[in-house]
Amino acid sequence: MTDNGSNYRADAFHAVILAHAARHQRTRPYTPRHNGKVERYNRILAEEFLYARTFTSEQHRADALQVWNVHYNYHRPHTATGNQPPASKLRTGVTNVMASYN
Repeated sequence: MTDNGSNYRADAFHAVILAHAARHQRTRPYTPRHNGKVERYNRILAEEFLYARTFTSEQHRADALQVWNVHYNYHRPHTATGNQPPASKLRTGVTNVMASYN
């Protein structure tokens, strides 16, 4: 999720999103609470993942990020969802829970 800055509307950014089969979501213009969500996620990402350990390579970091994203969305309690992970709000239920983070 990003704001609507010109760098996030650029063809190069769009190409990267497509190359990684990712979904790009933009915040609604003039809605600060959405940008607050993005900023909070970035802060949590930095504190709990990026600066919490040393990575030996870009591949090591990329692999660890996939595990951390599953933890963040399916296991980590969020106060906004009543101390439940965001996936608890899915209608279809949790389908990709990992047993271990090792």
